Amino acid sequence: MNHDREVDARDLLCPLPVLRARKALLAMAPGQVLRVLATDPAAVVDMPHFARESGHTLLASEPVAGATAYYLRRA
Repeated sequence: MNHDREVDARDLLCPLPVLRARKALLAMAPGQVLRVLATDPAAVVDMPHFARESGHTLLASEPVAGATAYYLRRA
């Protein structure tokens, strides 16, 4: 999936992947897509919850080289 920016949050534990995603999304224009790479098992719950609560859209998630890539569209 195409994305405009990427945050590498591999090897970071909750809540750091979400906090890094939040910071990156605030610096992006509405409609742009952020890819977050995370290895934290809690991210599978945290990323959808963060997107829902903040108004952003979780477009997809997929396994990528030992991590999971989460694609978030900026609201």
